[in-house]
Amino acid sequence: MIRFSKVNKWYGDYQALADVDAHVTAGQVVVVCGPSGSGKSTLIRTINRLEPIQSGTIEVDGRDIYAKEMKVDALRSHIGFVFQQFNLFPHLSVIENLVLAPMQLKRANKAQAHERARQLLERVGLANKAEAYPAQLSGGQQQRVAIARALAMDPPVMLFDEPTSALDPEMVGEVLQVMKALAKDGMTMVCVTHEMGFAREVADEVWFMDAGRIVETGTPEAFFTEAKTPRAQKFLADIRH
Repeated sequence: MIRFSKVNKWYGDYQALADVDAHVTAGQVVVVCGPSGSGKSTLIRTINRLEPIQSGTIEVDGRDIYAKEMKVDALRSHIGFVFQQFNLFPHLSVIENLVLAPMQLKRANKAQAHERARQLLERVGLANKAEAYPAQLSGGQQQRVAIARALAMDPPVMLFDEPTSALDPEMVGEVLQVMKALAKDGMTMVCVTHEMGFAREVADEVWFMDAGRIVETGTPEAFFTEAKTPRAQKFLADIRH
C-alpha cells in the first residue's frame, strides 16, 4: 500500500530523512517511534506531500505520488490524516466539519453526506455532538471528531501524527480506543506515537527511527523484548525508567 525507496529529505543543510527504504502492506498497522528530532513526523508527512522530498520515490497503492502528473488534491482525498492539534474548522459545527470534504471533493449529495457523517460520529462515540462546535468539546472529543472527519472520505490509508500528544492524560484512552477499533477492522494505518502500550498491543510492525533513518523494524514482541540496536535499547530503557 505504501512503499518508500531511497527517500531523502533536507531542510537546508540538515538531513531529516536519509535513504529511507520501507513498505506498509494493505491492512497493516505500523507504529513509528523514536526520539524527538528523529524524522518521524517528517516521514509521515511525506506520504501525502505535506513535506516534499528531494530524492527517492514514495508509492501509495502502486502510484508514484511525486510524479508530475499526480494531482495533490486527488492524492490527499484518498489518505486520511489526523494531526496532533485536531485542525477542525472552529466556525463549523461537528457535522459540518464532517460533510465539507465529501460534498466539495466527492460531490456527495447533502443527504448522503449527512447520513454517513452521523454513522461515523456513532462509530467514534459522539452521535450526540453533531450540532456542537469544536470549542464546546474536550480535546479527546475533538480528536475523535478529527478521526471521523478523515474517515468521511473513505480512505484506504489512515495516517496519525502524534494524535494523543496534545491531550490531557485522561483523554488519551478514548482516542486510542477508536484507533484500536479501526485497526481491528483492517484499516491500513501508519501511526507516529509515543504511546508504547498502543504499539505493543495494536501494531503489526514497529519502525524505530534515529537521525532520519529507520534503524530497526520488527514485531512489537521482538522490538520490546530484544531490540537489536544500541540506540533502540537506550530509547526503551529511558521509557522504562
